[in-house]
Amino acid sequence: MVERFIRWAETCSDIRAAVIVGSRARANHSADEWADLDIIVITTDPERYVSTSDWIENVGSPLLTFVEPTAGGDDMERRVLFEGMLDVDFAIIPKRKSQQLLQHGIPQEIAAQILNVFGRGMRVILDKDGMAAKLRTIISSIETPVHRPPTQHEFLEVVNDFLYHAVFTAKHLRRGELWWTVTCLNCYMQRLLLRMMEWHTRATHGWNYDTWFRGRFLEEWAHPQAVKELPDAFAHYDEEDIKHALLATMNLFGWIAMETAEKLGYPYPTKADEHVTNWIRTCLSQRRSA
Repeated sequence: MVERFIRWAETCSDIRAAVIVGSRARANHSADEWADLDIIVITTDPERYVSTSDWIENVGSPLLTFVEPTAGGDDMERRVLFEGMLDVDFAIIPKRKSQQLLQHGIPQEIAAQILNVFGRGMRVILDKDGMAAKLRTIISSIETPVHRPPTQHEFLEVVNDFLYHAVFTAKHLRRGELWWTVTCLNCYMQRLLLRMMEWHTRATHGWNYDTWFRGRFLEEWAHPQAVKELPDAFAHYDEEDIKHALLATMNLFGWIAMETAEKLGYPYPTKADEHVTNWIRTCLSQRRSA
């Protein structure tokens, strides 16, 4: 498929460069049989590849396709599922944007995002103007950001946010809003749990310890006990299961957050935690009225 893409892209005057990123370009955690293919396409006509899909047939036989924002949110990518269930993400980048990076350098505020995409590996497969090679040189010169511990305020914000939404979830569960509660628990509260798990790991192993991003390979870098407890922290669409998962999530978050606070030398809001936990246990033990 890569070879077909290259042969076709070479005939398109508007496609100036293409780069493979992700698992099919990196050495650490390289691609396995389940990996997708991520191709960044630098073009003078991005609208063509975002608004139309007929061009995909030059690459393979598509089953379906749709468009969504890239992880950074500034550009669009066309996601395609081909026959054989091979999924390919074509991130469409305007040439002018790449030229701006070459001319002015990579802004500090997006350096970490650029490193997440390109820093773990990039394979240039098309480079008509030498632009991709120059971008690779610039990206390789970005200093790996030094992760810093959260401030006491930042730490407390996450703890308070978690406890607030634990009460929020319990209240809506008592009201019988299962969709609302299960999505809050399984999505929003778990993102706060993930952030605390990242802090806990870095507070234990050093602040530049690699916790990847958005939970990738969590089973390898998170505390083994936390990984063991995670199955109980996600709820089915069932009132009793949501009760069980909420309490399990709170227990998991609690000991991780308290250990992190101890490692950071921060006070933990024990009184608020205990008050919230006791209220939720009482609330969930009561029978919901019809």
